[in-house]
Amino acid sequence: MTRTVRMDSDRGTTTTTTVRVSLLRAPRFPDPETDQGVHRFQHALVPGASVGDAVREGWRINVPERRVTGAREVAPLVSVDADAVVVTAVKLADDGSGDVVVRFHEAHGGRARATLTAGFDVAGITATDLLERPLTEAPAPERDGNRLLLRLRPFELVTLRFARH
Repeated sequence: MTRTVRMDSDRGTTTTTTVRVSLLRAPRFPDPETDQGVHRFQHALVPGASVGDAVREGWRINVPERRVTGAREVAPLVSVDADAVVVTAVKLADDGSGDVVVRFHEAHGGRARATLTAGFDVAGITATDLLERPLTEAPAPERDGNRLLLRLRPFELVTLRFARH
């Protein structure tokens, strides 16, 4: 990105910003065919965007919301009350137990506090690694029924396993 400030006789100074993007490297080694062929890219430019705006726009472009019509509205499985905390996965545990695994991260680069609310009855919560193995040294999350108080460090990634009643 380059920024140029120039004098304008009518308005004083004018600032021009030029944004350039390089998306392909085309190395010749070890694969001489790397980056060959047709490529399609999608960009979004959001003037004056905050970090939260950029994160939201990135998710909007890369993972568009899917809407399915049905007889009635469906309540979310989990919800978070802070823009800085982004839920990236809600799924059943790989072991077939019926537990729900929720993965989320802090996306703004600062400390964040949020409340995560489960839309189902929760019997217990366990912090896990990415492979859903329990973390023995992780502090127990502060919980009030189906609501969980989250305190995250900058860019922290968290995976929690929710045992259901």
